[in-house]
Amino acid sequence: MQSLTVLVPVYNEVDCLVRLTEALDAFLLQSPMATEILFINDGSTDGSLALIQTICHSRSGYSYISLSQNHGLSTAIKAGIDHCSSTYIGYIDADLQTSPMDLLLFFEHLPQYQMVNGIRMHRKDTFVKKISSRIANGFRRRMIQDNIADTGCPLKIMDAVYARRVPFFDGMHRFLPALIQLQGGKVKQVPVQHFERYAGTSKYHLFNRLWGPLNDTFAFRWMRKRYIRYTVAEEFVNQKAVRHEQV
Repeated sequence: MQSLTVLVPVYNEVDCLVRLTEALDAFLLQSPMATEILFINDGSTDGSLALIQTICHSRSGYSYISLSQNHGLSTAIKAGIDHCSSTYIGYIDADLQTSPMDLLLFFEHLPQYQMVNGIRMHRKDTFVKKISSRIANGFRRRMIQDNIADTGCPLKIMDAVYARRVPFFDGMHRFLPALIQLQGGKVKQVPVQHFERYAGTSKYHLFNRLWGPLNDTFAFRWMRKRYIRYTVAEEFVNQKAVRHEQV
């Protein structure tokens, strides 16, 4: 039976978690396959962990892991993938700038695509965030030619087999669609809603929103040239055991 785990990385989002859980509850009721939510607490210091524990202990379908310290988004996603046993792995940010209900639009494209990635329409971000994202996305597309319009959109569903084979490195989360393509997987892009931040503050500033993606693009190009990929054309396993007589 097909199943889905939605990863929710959390770093100091205590003011968003109640409203986010309500939105996730609504999604769980309509999901066409068995679905669970996995919070990944990435070393929060604002009370997020205590609230996550309360949510998970009072609801079915919710689990969590808590990292020993803040490691960043790529590590949080990697930890989440490592703790999933479902057929598909989804992802959404905890800041409520996207809606989990839009994930319902993704299911019709499975399994013919190995990843479905959102495209945030009519973005409600600040001017600095919009322009830095546009520059970083444009630079990435020119350099690696992945044809992904919005690689940073925090709404994704991936085939778990492909997700587990993604080569992880710091900044990996910016290249998830390209890393699926690197394995020969197909990526479908679907327009989704975008909202102003409900509460809290962004964890990204101009330096890590612009310089980080530009720098990581060169790392991705280096890795892609050296990526090992092969297909087994034929295999034979001899089931007969070899016995050695004792002298």
